[in-house]
Amino acid sequence: MGLYGLVQVGRFWVLYSLGRYWSTKVIDIPDAPLIRKGPYRWIKHPNYVVVVLEVALLPMALQLWGTALIFSILNAGILAWRIQVENQALRKRD
Repeated sequence: MGLYGLVQVGRFWVLYSLGRYWSTKVIDIPDAPLIRKGPYRWIKHPNYVVVVLEVALLPMALQLWGTALIFSILNAGILAWRIQVENQALRKRD
């Protein structure tokens, strides 16, 4: 559970770095700056690192190994699609 708490610190860092540009939707705002501070200095999609860790760690903390595995696999498929959509939107502005 301690590691899960540390992951939440990472989430707040991501949210703080994005500020008012954080959203659950993929919205292309052409005049908005690309965020290159905080964890975005090193990782293109740090929020998804947090999501991957959350999906795996919480069930594992409760010793639900099968749930952790199944949902991690399902999550990987969803994130692969989502990252592709975001990259297409960002490619216009790189």
